[in-house]
This record gives sequence, C-alpha cells and structure tokens, in this order.
Amino acid sequence: MTPSGPAPDGPIHGSSGRIGPLASENGLPGLPCPPMGRVQDMFERCRSEERGALMPFVVAGHPGPGSLGSLLQALESAGADAVEVGIPFSDPIADGPVIAAAMHEALMAGTTVADVLNDMASIRSSISIPVVAMVSISIVDRLGGAAFMDRLADAGFDGVILPDADLDAIEPLQQQAKRRGMAFTSLIAPDTGSDRAARIASDAREFLYVLARKGLTGERSDAPDLRERVDELRRLTSLPLAAGFGISTPDHVAAVLSDADGAIVGSALVRTISEAVSTGEDPLEAARGFIRPLAVATGNSA
Repeated sequence: MTPSGPAPDGPIHGSSGRIGPLASENGLPGLPCPPMGRVQDMFERCRSEERGALMPFVVAGHPGPGSLGSLLQALESAGADAVEVGIPFSDPIADGPVIAAAMHEALMAGTTVADVLNDMASIRSSISIPVVAMVSISIVDRLGGAAFMDRLADAGFDGVILPDADLDAIEPLQQQAKRRGMAFTSLIAPDTGSDRAARIASDAREFLYVLARKGLTGERSDAPDLRERVDELRRLTSLPLAAGFGISTPDHVAAVLSDADGAIVGSALVRTISEAVSTGEDPLEAARGFIRPLAVATGNSA
C-alpha cells in the first residue's frame, strides 16, 4: 500500500470547436462561476483572440537540475500560452520512452519534489503564463494528500493534473485545489465511458485533459481525429478541452485546435531538448525554436 502523510522530499518511487459559455465550478452551464484562475483566464484570452492555446509539457529537472525556471521563460518567450510540468516519478504509467527517460535522468541527477517546488517559487514572479503540475497520486499521498495542494499553490503552480488518481478518493484534493483557486483535472481517455467522463468533468476545474489517442505518449506522423470525442464531451461540460498525446507538428496543432481548445505537446519537445544536450547545442534555444512554429499554428501573433 502507498503510505499517506508526509514523507521526505527525496526521489519518489512507486508501482504501478472553441470554448462555450464561462464554466461553472463543476463545468456545467447555468451555475455561478468561481473566481477566475490563471488557467481559466488564459483560455478566455485565447477565446477572445479566436484561437486555441498551446500548452507544452516539460519534465522538471530536465535537461538538468535547476533548469525549470529558464526553460519556462524560454517557452513563454516562444509563444506558449501555458506550460505543464511533470514532476519526476520512477514509474510514469502513461508516458512513452522519451518522457520516461527524461524523468529517469532527472531522478538520477537528484531532482526532488522540494527542488521542483523551490524552482517554481523562484521563477513565478518572472513569468505571467499559467503553469500546471502533472503529478502521480503516489507522490501526492506520500507528501501530505490534500495538504500537498497547498504546497503546489504556495510554490506558484496554477493547477494540477492527476493522471493516475482513483476518482473515489480525490474529493479532498479537488476541494483543496478549489479553495486555493487552482485548476484541477484527471485524464479522459478515448475509451473512457460516458459515466466516468461525466464524473471527471464534474470534478474538474478550469479545463479538462483529453487524451487524443490510446496508448502511451509519443510522437505520431498523423494528426488525431478528435471531432466525435470532443462533441461528446461538449455535451457533458462547458470547460475548455485540452488534448494531448502524439501532437508534434504545426499541422497537428492546427488540426487539434479545429476541435479542442488547447493542444498539449510533450514528447516531441522533450526529445528536442534531449537531442540538443547530446549534440552540444543550447537546449533553451532548441526549445524556443521548436515551440515558435507551433505557436504560430495557433494563430498567436504575439
């Protein structure tokens, strides 16, 4: 069993169309809206600009210890609308080889949860885009459960994605995230049934993470076909829908944003950073160069 309560902040090992009306706190129209968080504000800004959002994913501690702050600044300058930060975990259940390798490297270099929180806190005042943590429920449980939501918020994270949480056990986490004004979502997969999807949508705040494909993360040659799935989810929620898995090119981003509200790009960016390090190039400049054309594909003229 996974222990609950505080634990040392060392490396963690485990098993295992456009937006509709402003969303209410449970994603259903017709109810009062909560105070707008930075993530919701970002989606509203993109909506006002008649475009979707680009949301890159990076691994904290990759390409090296202490690199998170400069990487976030590089991505913001290249046109990212928000960034998802994966907190390294030894058993990333949904990640393909590229992201899994980056997490392994970060852990082997000594990156701890405390390091990630400190790095985020040190850069928060220097960036304006929202930053959302993707974190295994094993880490959350070991480091205080709902109290860990406070630690994320205190560090400056604007939301949390729980990719492997038991829906029957997340209410305290969701409620604490709500109290702290944080976005909150689990994952909706292509084969998630309508009842479970409705429950995930009801628990979510500010956006929903939709898996564009089955399987593990990783690059693909073709763009995912999301229209039918997005139409189904729009009948369940008015929350913005951000789609990830297998999105790596400007054409992919444009195709995804013809249906969803956000495009999440992970493996291709992480691979670009890793390759820059291995060839002696500047990984920050490589990241900027990779993200710029993707941002253009969203219609971002900034």
